[in-house]
Amino acid sequence: MSSSAQFLSACEAAGRLGVSAKALRLYEQRGLIAPIRTAAGWRAYGPVDMSRAAEIAALRALGFSLAQVARVLEGDSRGMEPALAAHQAVLESRLRQLVGVIEKIGGLRDDLARGEAPSAAELARLMAPEATLSVAFDLPWPWGGERFELGHIRPLNYIIGPLGSGKTRLAQRLAETLPNAAFLGLDRLANGRAAALARVDADPALRSRVDQTLAWLVEDGAAVSDALIVLLAGLEAEGPAILVVDMIERGLDQASQEALIAHLRRRGPGGRLLFLLTRSCAILDLAAVGTDEAIILCPANHSSPTYVARYPGTPGYEAVATCLASPEVRARTDGVIAWRPRVA
Repeated sequence: MSSSAQFLSACEAAGRLGVSAKALRLYEQRGLIAPIRTAAGWRAYGPVDMSRAAEIAALRALGFSLAQVARVLEGDSRGMEPALAAHQAVLESRLRQLVGVIEKIGGLRDDLARGEAPSAAELARLMAPEATLSVAFDLPWPWGGERFELGHIRPLNYIIGPLGSGKTRLAQRLAETLPNAAFLGLDRLANGRAAALARVDADPALRSRVDQTLAWLVEDGAAVSDALIVLLAGLEAEGPAILVVDMIERGLDQASQEALIAHLRRRGPGGRLLFLLTRSCAILDLAAVGTDEAIILCPANHSSPTYVARYPGTPGYEAVATCLASPEVRARTDGVIAWRPRVA
């Protein structure tokens, strides 16, 4: 076998490692791997790069920040304990869910021994997510008031759509309809900023949670800003079990957005249910969407919102992709509203 056959393209390497090509570029930017370049300028990953990247991906799955990953790879154990403790909490939550399923199976077997056969629906529910939540309501304007049902709500849900598609109104109606839910609007960045910062300063427990999360985000590349602290104050505050966040990327640079979504993904199934309005490809990286995440598209033609699968070629996938842009592009178009000149 020729030596060139041992090297993989970025796409091949990402597929083999189970990460996105974007993640590999991030590892490279942080100096964790150094793939060679072909004569045409393409990245090529050899055996050493793949071994190193596999270690990085495994550490990331354990909840380590990129800074913590770098220290572990250098033999430095600082920061290991809290990261491992957080991962243990996630695993314990999953274990409790698994124990619940085992107990249900035991109950069905007892019923079967008494001659009471379980129905197909009861058997199917064994594989359903625990405490599946669904909601139904009449859609607000700009829709025609038709009935809308959102079932099997995931821990992390994205709401996306072009300008004027009604996604903010849908989000507000969700916050009004879902049990124990709240809407975190963009007023958090204006008149709500001072109140949020004051609330953090006045609540030691909240301050501790915000500081802990902020430290992890900074280690992962985020920049400290009022916008980030105010957002964390809303995310970390005690209260509603469900939070609907309007344009979560507002006021955050790309590195902060990437660190934030990585943090939200590592919370595990026991975390607060989140609905995130976004149009940033740093927040909604289609290649990184997992099984605990869902995409809800508000189409431009005001047809009913719909779930969109995370696989290229599925209905609505391209529409979602065209709504997304990099943080730099989003910053340039922030506040721009589409309008049509009035014909005299």
